[in-house]
This record gives sequence, C-alpha cells and structure tokens, in this order.
Amino acid sequence: MASPPQPCCPSCTSTGEPDREIRTTESTITAANRLDHLLARFGVNRMGHRVEPGLYGLGDPTPDSPVFVSANYTLSFDALRSALAGHDGYILVIDTHGINVWCAAGKGTFGTEEIVRRIACTGLGSVVSYRRLIVPQLGAPGVSAHEVLRRSGFSVEYGPVRAKDLPEYLALGRATPEMRRVRFPVADRLALAPMELVHAALPTIAGAIVLYLLAGLPAALGAVAAVIAGTVLFPVLLPFIPTRDFSTKGLILGAAVALPFSAAFFGSPAAPGWANVLAAFAPLLLMPPVTAYLALNFTGSTPFTSRTGVKREIFRYVPFMAAMAISGIALAVLLGVARFLGAV
Repeated sequence: MASPPQPCCPSCTSTGEPDREIRTTESTITAANRLDHLLARFGVNRMGHRVEPGLYGLGDPTPDSPVFVSANYTLSFDALRSALAGHDGYILVIDTHGINVWCAAGKGTFGTEEIVRRIACTGLGSVVSYRRLIVPQLGAPGVSAHEVLRRSGFSVEYGPVRAKDLPEYLALGRATPEMRRVRFPVADRLALAPMELVHAALPTIAGAIVLYLLAGLPAALGAVAAVIAGTVLFPVLLPFIPTRDFSTKGLILGAAVALPFSAAFFGSPAAPGWANVLAAFAPLLLMPPVTAYLALNFTGSTPFTSRTGVKREIFRYVPFMAAMAISGIALAVLLGVARFLGAV
C-alpha cells in the first residue's frame, strides 16, 4: 500500500494549497518557441528558459490517457510535446530549475522527491484512472522507481532515450533495444558549442587585446585559438582524441593547436637561441590548459563520463592545469622583462 501523499511544496500556489489546474498545451512548435530554443542554445538568459511546473493536458486526454514526465526546461518540454503530435495525454512538468532532464538527473533536481511532490501538488491521482508514469530514460539516474511507487502509488516506466521514438514506443507498448541506446553524434556535440563559445567570448576578447598590446598578434591569435579549440573543436573531435579523461583529451588537443604558434615564436632570427627556445615553450604551457579547462564543461552533457569520474578527474588534473598555466605566465613575463632590458 502506498504511503500518504507528500505535502505540497510552497511554490505550488501562493497559499501552499495543491495546484489542481490542468493547463493545456499543443504539439505545434511556434516561431516564438524556435526563437526561445535559439537563445537557449546560445546561452542568452541561460536559466530563464522555463515552463511553469504542473500538469498539462495535450490534445483531448481522458482518465485513461498516458502521463509523461518532463523537466521544466523549454527545450525538454517542447521536444516531448512535439514528438507526441496526434496523441492525447498528460505531461507532468516537474521543477528542475530550468535544467534539462539528463543534467537535472545528475544534479538531483529531476528526481524522486520532486516527482512525488508534484504528483501530490497536482492531484494527479484524481485525474487519471491508473497509476503509471512514463519517465525519460535519461532521467533514471535521479529516480528511484520503487520509492516513487511506495510514496505515491504510481509506478515508473522508463521511456526511450529520444522523444522522437515515443510514438513507436506507445504503439509497441515497450522500448526496443535500439530505443535504449544512447548516441552522441556530431550534430548533438556541435549543438553544445554555441553556449560555451558565447560564455567564453568576452574574456577571450579582453585577453586577446591585452596579449596583442603586450606580446603582439601571434600571442592574441593563440589565445583565440585555444578557446575555439576548447569550445568548438573539442566536441567535434571528442570520440577521436585518444585517452579516456576529458582533461587529457583537452591537453592533447590544446598541444596540437599550440604547435604552430610554438614554431612561429621559435623562428625569430633576431632573438638569441635561448629566447627562441623559451618563447617556443610558452604556447605549449599556456594554450593546452586553457583548452583542457574549457573541455571539462562538456563532461555533464555526454555519455562518456560518470558523476564520480568527473569529480575524480577534476581533483586529479585541475592542479596540473593550473601549474602549467602559471609556469607559462611566468615564462612569458620573463621574456617580457628580458625584452624590456634589451637582452632579447
């Protein structure tokens, strides 16, 4: 027997009473929705792309219609409702603070507590005649199915990885092995790049200007190249770079991008040999840690990592990256002082 429903969260209504309103939605994606998706992809108002949590009716649902669970991130919600075109059902939108299903499951906001709470807040048990929820497979890490059943009386059934497979899933009444397979093709990897690039743009421009004034155009271009490598090239080349850790992958890619700059600095005929050698080492010390650090931003958005693995990797490699960067800065300062004193 299920335990009594959990108390509603204070945000359900202004009075703390259950939010029994069944909002309506449709499968059509409008131009305004597409603009919202574009802004979300580029990180504009990063945490503002949200849907009001609660229960939504899609089409003309009845008490026997299926119930789908979604995060309140607009891209997650819109992917679900658009995939269900021609189907009637309910969408239980839980509060993940505007984070997508996969990331929210890892952070704990797409999880057992919020699902149980939202079932109680919406009075879902009085809306549908059965007790079953269809939860995205990528939300499974945050959901304890037996706890949801024990505390709410609703069983959890995990749907396919991708929302577009839901019509076939509903027709078959089950998920095929193909629907369970997590893929991460180049198109999906590239979709992550604009947000990271936009957020790195202002610091990169500022840093490039400073480097241009202090060390010239090659140094400024090196800073830009390191950032582009970490935000654009890295997700594209992710499966092809050897090693398992994102940090070492980023260091390898950063070193490869740094090599042409290292060769350019080494080839100054006017400078003594020791200065050429030190100048060649500067990009190899500075650029790889920048690329590797930016590469770590992709750990939570891929099937390549685990939560514990990412924590272990950060503690293992970030100090090494910092040491490389500090050594590179010290070397660049030394060269700058030498030039100022006329030794170079």
